[in-house]
Amino acid sequence: MPEGHSVHRIARQFGRHFVGERISASSPQGRFADGASLIDGRTMTDAKAVGKQMFLEFDDAVWLRVHLGIYGAWDFNGAVASATARPAANDPSDSASESIAAEPGMPAGRMGQTGMRGASVDDDAAAPTTVVGANEESLASIGAPRRTRLRMAEQESESAFDDAALEGFPPEPIGAVRVRLLSDRAVADLRGPTACEVLDVAGVQQVIDKLGPDPLIDDAEAGEERMLERIRRRRVPIGLLLMDQSVVSGIGNVYRAEILFRARLDPHALGASLPEDVIRGLWRDWRYLLGVGVDTGQMLTMDGLDEEARRLALRNRADRHWVYKREGLPCRVCGTHIVMELAAARKLYYCPSCQV
Repeated sequence: MPEGHSVHRIARQFGRHFVGERISASSPQGRFADGASLIDGRTMTDAKAVGKQMFLEFDDAVWLRVHLGIYGAWDFNGAVASATARPAANDPSDSASESIAAEPGMPAGRMGQTGMRGASVDDDAAAPTTVVGANEESLASIGAPRRTRLRMAEQESESAFDDAALEGFPPEPIGAVRVRLLSDRAVADLRGPTACEVLDVAGVQQVIDKLGPDPLIDDAEAGEERMLERIRRRRVPIGLLLMDQSVVSGIGNVYRAEILFRARLDPHALGASLPEDVIRGLWRDWRYLLGVGVDTGQMLTMDGLDEEARRLALRNRADRHWVYKREGLPCRVCGTHIVMELAAARKLYYCPSCQV
């Protein structure tokens, strides 16, 4: 499931390429025809994320709420002439494909869906070498090389789309598109969301009121106090509380495992038993990691990497995490084998030696 940084980046794409534009809305799949008719012809006025939820505002205070869930994804395409990619700095990474120049009608690919295989390149020379996230302020940022499609979540992946079907703008919808949002210069197709509904202001606020604090939305100090209060009153393992979106917004399986390791905290420790300074540290680390994720498009949770290690980490998930999906492998700190167990039907990764 996409975690908080992915949803914030998707909202940012809408903010830069759709807000202020008159939108034609449709439901090629047919399952959201009534909802699409309510926003068709309106101007998008805002785009924001709160944790894993995204809210798109249209004039007359009409909102589209989307929760991608496990299978949801947005596919972007822009009708732009060729543009020049920025020169390399120090972060060669296939994730930088979002900042490569676009060609007319070339799709930016998928943002949100997880669990895909990483995009491949023939050799290092063929890999994009641009600053991650560069040029996002321009429409060219939603273009990508033909051979790869960006899926902003745990990793990038190759697209199953047929390039021939995507020539021209706008391209024909491919697959089961729940919602298509089309402006004069960009199109976004939504597939497989867990939630997709049109709400008024009161309905949006009702959803947000049920969510825990989001470091990119809430005041830093107020958010910290809310998270502290919600954790300390519950005798529930912290490994479950961090995944509870009513406690804190945006943390999923990857960030949960990595934040707990970075704190050297036992995931089974009860929230009510944790010292105040430990909980405050979790919030502050989440603020930091979320910022890194939004800036780079990657859940990069290892600090202090040299240039080569950072290059590898940005290219390969296996080189960017402390414990996530490393079960049976030696801990990077102590050498003890990383453990994986099921917690509330989700995989939990930790070091039984460091996290005590």
